[in-house]
Amino acid sequence: MTTSEATDRQVQAISSDEDVVRVRQLVRTAAVAAKLSLVDQTKVVTAASELARNTLVYGGGGSAEVCRVLNGSRHGVRIVFTDSGPGIADVELALTDGYTSGTGMGLGLSGARRLVDEFHLDTAVGAGTTVAVVKWAR
Repeated sequence: MTTSEATDRQVQAISSDEDVVRVRQLVRTAAVAAKLSLVDQTKVVTAASELARNTLVYGGGGSAEVCRVLNGSRHGVRIVFTDSGPGIADVELALTDGYTSGTGMGLGLSGARRLVDEFHLDTAVGAGTTVAVVKWAR
């Protein structure tokens, strides 16, 4: 992840479908404030929706931290999803294009990764998963 200054940090617990919607709303608000284009707003909100749903369904719930970031003159949005679930046993498979567990939007982790500019996954079996993403304004 790029070193950057974070502002307007908000944390949303993810324990229900309504919380996934709240994450989408927080990300949309942050993306507008960071002056992302409408296309980039849609990309980061879509990625956040997929990752929030993964946090709920596969991680058993967790949280999303949403903030605007500044790196020099670059503005963007960073979202960090954290859960204490079972972790991802086969990261390589989970990041494979077209891989799906059969539920969700069908984007999977690889689809979410393509929608953002920076993607970092930290997971361990039995120890949960953290996914951090950044989308920069162009």
